[in-house]
Amino acid sequence: MNETIFALATPPGRGAIAVIRLSGPEVEPTLTALGAPRLPPRLASVRNLSHDGGHIDQALVLRFVAPHSYTGEDAAELHLHGGRAVVEAASQALIALGLRPAEPGEFTRRAFQNGRMDLAQAEAVADLIDAETAAQAKQALGQLDGRLSETYAGFRRDLLTALALVEAEIDFPDEEVPDNLARTAGPVLDRLAEDLRRAVATARRGERVRDGYRIVLIGETNAGKSSLFNALIAREAAIVTPIAGTTRDVLDAELVIGGYAVTLSDTAGLRESDDPVEAEGVRRARTRAEQADLRLWVRAPGDPEGAAGAYVRPGDLIVANKADLGVDEVEPGLEAVRVSTTNGEGLQALHDWIAARLARDLSGTDFPAVTRERHRLRLMEALAAVEAGRSALAVAPEMAGDDLRRAADSLARVTGAIGVEDILGQVFASFCIGK
Repeated sequence: MNETIFALATPPGRGAIAVIRLSGPEVEPTLTALGAPRLPPRLASVRNLSHDGGHIDQALVLRFVAPHSYTGEDAAELHLHGGRAVVEAASQALIALGLRPAEPGEFTRRAFQNGRMDLAQAEAVADLIDAETAAQAKQALGQLDGRLSETYAGFRRDLLTALALVEAEIDFPDEEVPDNLARTAGPVLDRLAEDLRRAVATARRGERVRDGYRIVLIGETNAGKSSLFNALIAREAAIVTPIAGTTRDVLDAELVIGGYAVTLSDTAGLRESDDPVEAEGVRRARTRAEQADLRLWVRAPGDPEGAAGAYVRPGDLIVANKADLGVDEVEPGLEAVRVSTTNGEGLQALHDWIAARLARDLSGTDFPAVTRERHRLRLMEALAAVEAGRSALAVAPEMAGDDLRRAADSLARVTGAIGVEDILGQVFASFCIGK
């Protein structure tokens, strides 16, 4: 990290203001060379920037002195007029002065490596940048504030407390320590195991808020799935014809319902077919339905129970479509909403039902949600090791100690305290340049 880097932190192209960020040991000499020497830290100063005899721009310049900056290094921001020519002139001047264009996520990677944030918080920065819904932003901000990291740190503190009890009995067997000291770690590990189970259980909620809740329209041919798909996303995305089997592949659309990101999928009608293309579409429809968080079984008056009766499961919703043509009797015990895509009847009720389901499944609790598969897998490793250690306490404290050390390592890897060099490139590659 001896190189000084820079990057455009605002979207490229014409705009009112463009911000270029700098970070590294040569920030102060660079500002001096540009005509902005000895700036007071953390105060905005207007300066005429120039290089090699050429005027670049009148800019607002901010200087930050290590470690009191985003990256923990000397840093600066150049707030320029947002024309392409101005940004290009400033960039060329910085390169001529020996600075290097930053790689994606390099500023945040330096913040992590300089101890300004842990890895879970760094991932939250990327999530916050990508957030398109209020729920996504709220979840990312909670993680960035350190609430999730503090939860993980609490797990590790409890684990180290139990490990200290176990190792005290192993290391000082002849000293004046209480008998069966290792066994007193049992209640601590029981509580920790329960907390880890609760944390793992939040992963589905956290990942669905972050990546989108998956809703699939499923049903027989000509039930009106594509018409309903178009109505829900408020645009003509799916082809609608009276010909059975028009839809032959899965069609996805992204939308927001009740403040949550949703991926809605239209699928091929379920029926037996000798047409290999349609048969493949039906296979894909069934697969996507099995992967869904919510399945909407679309039926029309006169449709046989058929596929819905064979595959409906608790939590599915029957959408009795084409309500303008007649009343579709729904089997007792199945939840249903009646709609018509022709006259709009019931569409708001369906939207409200979905919004309520999202709120039920995805609304937060006092326990921070696990947001990434990487976290979930490490927590599951820790839980398995804690359970193994708990079982070994009474018979082999030495083995219990080994299990608890493995659990501690797994927890430390979640926040990047140890052993994460092999995944840093993958984590920060998803960032935009300039963050």
